[in-house]
Amino acid sequence: MIILHHLNNSRSQRILWLLEELNLEYEVKLYQRDSVTNLAPNTLTLIHPLGKSPIITDGDITVAESGAIIEYLIGTYYKKGTEGQLTDPKRGTEVHRQYTYWLHFAEGTLMPPLVAKLVLDRVRANAKPFFIKIIANKIVDQLMAAYYGPIIAKNMDYIESHLTHNAWFAGEELSGADIQMSFPLEAAVARGNTKSFPNITQFVEKVHARPAYQAALEKGGKYDYV
Repeated sequence: MIILHHLNNSRSQRILWLLEELNLEYEVKLYQRDSVTNLAPNTLTLIHPLGKSPIITDGDITVAESGAIIEYLIGTYYKKGTEGQLTDPKRGTEVHRQYTYWLHFAEGTLMPPLVAKLVLDRVRANAKPFFIKIIANKIVDQLMAAYYGPIIAKNMDYIESHLTHNAWFAGEELSGADIQMSFPLEAAVARGNTKSFPNITQFVEKVHARPAYQAALEKGGKYDYV
């Protein structure tokens, strides 16, 4: 039995979605973030030393990291004709090269500046007293204008352009690349950062409309994209 160690409001939501797309039997073990620190509970370290979600266990096999989990599940359990039309691109093809690229792009290129922006936004919101807040806002503004802002804008332009010419990230059918890319793009849409990116918005809407995605939401509980 596959067990997904699922932390609320985390990247593990997309693994739930993949499990549903693959039509696999699995169990969900729920973990809640600390209400003060927003970090994962220490009990997750009993499953993996870093104590971060997502993690799956499959018998005596433990796999962490979203990309590694996606590759493991599809590599182990994918069957042609899987309900939901999930595809596993053939190696050596351009579609497979796109698949590999976007699978790694999501966490390697897209997420780091988005996480940095999230942290800086929290610094801005929580800075006290008033004179400290003024200084914090100035530092955050400078960091965003000089570094993170241009990087995020360039990434989003690049993604928007790709989706202009492609139904999904790797070819004309849903793949693990779309599963991996869903989390950062959901967050971007939820935070109102995609008003000038209609293709990204449409991608997220298309993901949310899938029956397997809806089933994953029911299994995983409330999901705060922000």
